[in-house]
Amino acid sequence: LWRLGYSARLLKTNHFETAASNTSFPAVWMLLAQYSGRLPGPFVTVKKTTFSTMPETVEDKANPGLYSPHPRVRGMTLLNREAFKRTVVVPALKVKKETVNSVLKSLKQSVLQRPGLKRVVEDPEDEESRFVILDPHKIPDFSLGESEQQVLKQLSVSPEVSKYNLELTYENFRSEEILRAVLPEGQEVTSGFSRVGHIAHLNLRDHQLPYRHLIGQVIIDKNPGITCAVNKTSTIDSTYRNFEMEVLAGESNLITKVKENNIAYELDFSKVYWNPRLSTERSRIVELLRPGDVLFDVFAGIGPFAIPAAKKKCRVFANDLNPESYSWLLHNCRLNKVDTKVKAFNMDGRDFLRGPVREELSKELPLLKEEQKTVFHIVMNLPALAVEFLDVFRHLLVGEPCSAAGLPTVHCYGFSKHEDPAKDIQERAEASLGTSLDGRCSTYLVRNVAPNKEMLCITFQIPADVLYKRPCPDEAKPASKRLCTSQGFSEEKLLS
Repeated sequence: LWRLGYSARLLKTNHFETAASNTSFPAVWMLLAQYSGRLPGPFVTVKKTTFSTMPETVEDKANPGLYSPHPRVRGMTLLNREAFKRTVVVPALKVKKETVNSVLKSLKQSVLQRPGLKRVVEDPEDEESRFVILDPHKIPDFSLGESEQQVLKQLSVSPEVSKYNLELTYENFRSEEILRAVLPEGQEVTSGFSRVGHIAHLNLRDHQLPYRHLIGQVIIDKNPGITCAVNKTSTIDSTYRNFEMEVLAGESNLITKVKENNIAYELDFSKVYWNPRLSTERSRIVELLRPGDVLFDVFAGIGPFAIPAAKKKCRVFANDLNPESYSWLLHNCRLNKVDTKVKAFNMDGRDFLRGPVREELSKELPLLKEEQKTVFHIVMNLPALAVEFLDVFRHLLVGEPCSAAGLPTVHCYGFSKHEDPAKDIQERAEASLGTSLDGRCSTYLVRNVAPNKEMLCITFQIPADVLYKRPCPDEAKPASKRLCTSQGFSEEKLLS
């Protein structure tokens, strides 16, 4: 009708009619228009009872996408919820209200199961009856099969299927259905996001950017508890591991609270790094720790490794270069009452390894006895660069190696686009360490971060010949100097 250039009048239609009558008004309208060559005048409904006014009625046969929003929303960039309204014709059974539960149970495979839509509605003309809405995809021709009819016969329910005009509004559509209807046909629809407290973090494609504010609002509308939607506008900064972002919809408050593995954290999402998709991996590493172990967290962020480890009664040394991350790390340690168990540092990773880590290992390893079970763990969660830091372990300590059991265990993360990611990360780790790790390491696939890009964790004990530098024999050297040299201080420093 629109193509003919006419404006349609809003029709009031009754909400039900038997399948035999087949007097759907849009169908009649089109038929009359076809024969008369012009639009007919106003129609008078056969029954006075009506409890809906909608712009159109669409039968399932003419509309395969039964739960798709109205086509007029295509290309919308500013959200107009009213434009999503439509009415579709669906099959329904008229039953006595006392038999409704029996019918629902007996025809559960054929009854409408869509969340947010009622399966049972009142009959405005009969207080003793109800309409049971059926799934139009299961009953496409508005007639029940032989088995369903036999079931209804046993329940003394008429098998005659009525046509019910079902109202659909913006609230009835899922976010994917809304975005698929709005974006140009054939273009990728992304409704997934990372949730960080009350914030939805999206990574939109270029073709989605013109619709970014609408997408953000839809995500907020369809996800209870989400009050802010942001889109990443730059790649992660390798120095501080944060990125620029744009608020797409909702409030601009980016200070949020999250809970992971029963531990609460607070953070400013615009200034620190937080990835909720790593929750399982962080839990995996923490599970390896035992009370009394020592954890060195080289790139600690706001504390998702350090704080759970401290709660397990481990001794924790946590470091991050980003001053904001360091500040929130201290805050979260206080929040979780482990501030006395975590020593926090705001240093470059290399300086942290060569300073506090070397100092602690130099002090603790010589004191370890064979029967002691303390394990030293070093977590290096900076997948873009961490493998390059492994060269710091070359001759980090000076002196005779401790027992093999006391050698620190490293958990180092990295990205790989190689066809054999495990082999790739092992070879890169070996190049940094200057030794082979064959038979001395394990690799764990953490997650796929992009097409052909994997995040992995390689775990190994630092080989003694890598970690230790044996001093030249010099029996004449005073014992105090030999001790200080084993602690990592040069003779020149001592003399100065």
